[in-house]
Amino acid sequence: MEVPRRFQTSSFSLDLPKSSSLMAPLVTLQKFTRKNSALEKSLEEDGLTEKSECEEETSSTMMVPDVFVDTADESKSQLSTQDSFSEDSCVSEESLAQEAEEARKKAEEEEEAAKQRAAQRQQLAIEELVMSEKNYLRMLHLSTVTIRNALQKLQPPLANLNSMFLHIEEVIDVSSRLLSLLDQKEVQSGDPAFLETLCSSFLSLSSDIEAAYKEYLANYNQVTFVENSYKQKEALWDEIVKIIKASAPEVNATSLSFFLVMPVQRIARYPLLLQTIQKHTDKAHPAYALLEQTAHTSIALNCRINEYKRFREVADKYKKTETLTIIDKINRLNTHSIAKKTARLSQQIKHETGITPKLVDEEFNALEGFFYLLEHAILELLENVETYLHHLQRFLTCKTEEFDFDMDGEKAPICYKEITTALRQWILPTFEKRLRTLIHKPLCLLRDLLVGPRNLIRKRLDKLLDYEMIGAKSNLNYEEQAVANTYRTINTLLLNELPRFNGVALQMIWNMLGTFCCLHRDLASDMEQLFQSFAQQLPHSSLSHGVFWEWAESAVLEGMRRLETLCQSVQDTLNVPAVQPLSPSSQHRLTQLTEKHGSGKIYQVIGAVVGGRDLDLNLAKGELVAIVSEMDSRGDRRKWLVDAGGRRGYAPSSKLIRYHQAADDPPPSPHPSLSDSMTGIRRHSYTPESRPLTTMSKPCFQVLAAYDFTARGNHEVSIRAGEPARVLEPHDKRGNPEWSLVEVRGGQRGYVPSNYLMVTPLRTEPSGCFQPS
Repeated sequence: MEVPRRFQTSSFSLDLPKSSSLMAPLVTLQKFTRKNSALEKSLEEDGLTEKSECEEETSSTMMVPDVFVDTADESKSQLSTQDSFSEDSCVSEESLAQEAEEARKKAEEEEEAAKQRAAQRQQLAIEELVMSEKNYLRMLHLSTVTIRNALQKLQPPLANLNSMFLHIEEVIDVSSRLLSLLDQKEVQSGDPAFLETLCSSFLSLSSDIEAAYKEYLANYNQVTFVENSYKQKEALWDEIVKIIKASAPEVNATSLSFFLVMPVQRIARYPLLLQTIQKHTDKAHPAYALLEQTAHTSIALNCRINEYKRFREVADKYKKTETLTIIDKINRLNTHSIAKKTARLSQQIKHETGITPKLVDEEFNALEGFFYLLEHAILELLENVETYLHHLQRFLTCKTEEFDFDMDGEKAPICYKEITTALRQWILPTFEKRLRTLIHKPLCLLRDLLVGPRNLIRKRLDKLLDYEMIGAKSNLNYEEQAVANTYRTINTLLLNELPRFNGVALQMIWNMLGTFCCLHRDLASDMEQLFQSFAQQLPHSSLSHGVFWEWAESAVLEGMRRLETLCQSVQDTLNVPAVQPLSPSSQHRLTQLTEKHGSGKIYQVIGAVVGGRDLDLNLAKGELVAIVSEMDSRGDRRKWLVDAGGRRGYAPSSKLIRYHQAADDPPPSPHPSLSDSMTGIRRHSYTPESRPLTTMSKPCFQVLAAYDFTARGNHEVSIRAGEPARVLEPHDKRGNPEWSLVEVRGGQRGYVPSNYLMVTPLRTEPSGCFQPS
């Protein structure tokens, strides 16, 4: 049997497909392999078996051309390469999954470590807040107790030392309360609940913290001012530094401000510490919301304190009252100040004339009006209280019990004397002391407090005028912006503080009025007890209650009537003008004017009158005129139509005064004789017995000059007010009682006007001397 030959390559040609078409089944196989990786392994095993079997069958049955053999080999090699790639892909995916798992575990570990670090930082921040608060409180106690007590022992005492420690007690108190609240909860700083306790404690004390720190910070400028005044005295400052170093050697402090600046630094550090705690606190923490609120509260608290401090600085700047001389005011004048004042005056004139509308603030206008009403009430009340105290002091200086009125055996006068003594020495001095302490002193302090608001109100008006002039501008420069800010600050300050001041001032006025009533009630109670102890010894003690009060009321009214009569009499006497006696020509004119117009129309010129118009008269001082009409032809009452003894014209009413003629009766004799109807009985409200009158040869009265008189001729004599004189004749040679012949010191004799003399009792009087009632 003939064996078939293999086809020769050279004798057989076959068009093969392109490589891309030949590789298509392989690409499809690769895609399928990638999608079904689980199936690949089984297919690979089965494929290898099938491939070997097919190859055996093919080789045994037929001969394949070389090109197909090569293609098959190439396909075979590609499949084997694909199988190896699939195995590498599986290995790489497993390693990637393992690496991802390791990365996830590492991230979780790092996250846990970050949480632990944040918790540690949170814990450190909380501990720093608490520990720094304790150290801060210790330093404040050291400065206010140890150092302050040591400085108070210096001789001479330090001026204004206590003003450096104003309001620091409130700061210490609020810090102590914050730490005590943390200690009361009995929660350790590492406990998660401690953060909630810290935040709730701070929030509960936020208003107290603000109240304490804002007053301290507003007064801190006084600390630096006083300390600088100490530094100017080198020996004193060295002694202060030595005391500070000895009291606190561990801190190496060299000044008081080292300690007193701590509250200023502490209040600004609260927001930083709370924000640090918030930064390292997980948002999932149960106290995170409360912590966030606390941090915001601390920031707002600092803002309000800074705003209050700024307001206080503006108020302190403008409420000062400077006492400047005219030279100081002139030296302060410059081009800028003159221009500013001129612009304000121009703006004010525009407001008054209606050229420019005025900026109206109804709320402020109401507060301003009420403030000025309170100011008027305070000043009026203070003036009345001072007048009351003056009269009370005058009454206490009248020591009637020191005079001996020879009242032995008269029970009623002795009782009245004892009552007066008790009133003057015990009851009324106690009442006066309480009145000065509880009423007068607070009123004086309240009056002094009015200066600050009054100056701020005036300064606000000046700044308002400046603000109105720049209000229409769209772009403001630096100076104009400062003016606008100053006006807004003063206006806001007054709107916030003036209602509080008005309320406190009004409450103080009501309290002082209530205290005034209580003082008088206590005075009446003390006087009632005093009178009850002497009630049985007084004449009217047997009267019934109603009858007694009727008698007391009638006695008081009668005494008041007599006092009014006496006061009117004294007033009339004092109002009598001190005029020179009339010359013969003036006397003749007086007679003519009196006969023509009546004595009630006679006036005397008190100053020289020079006429400026046609109908005006020229009158000399002392001339007598008669009033024809109390107005001029135009109805003007400032000029009167007068008759000057034949001449008529107008004279100013302010230069005319009613003329008081001399009395018809001569002045009383310096040695008055006793009236036959006068008895020598002592005038008491209660007369137990009558006593005979004992007369003495020594006179009881003396004549004194009431006014100065200058002699105009040889027949007259000059005399000074208060100089004694002896009346020789109570009339002149013609019997005219308006002139008296007197003898003065030195033996000079002459005439003086009778109404220039007065009769007064001698200072030393015998017990039996007659005294006019």
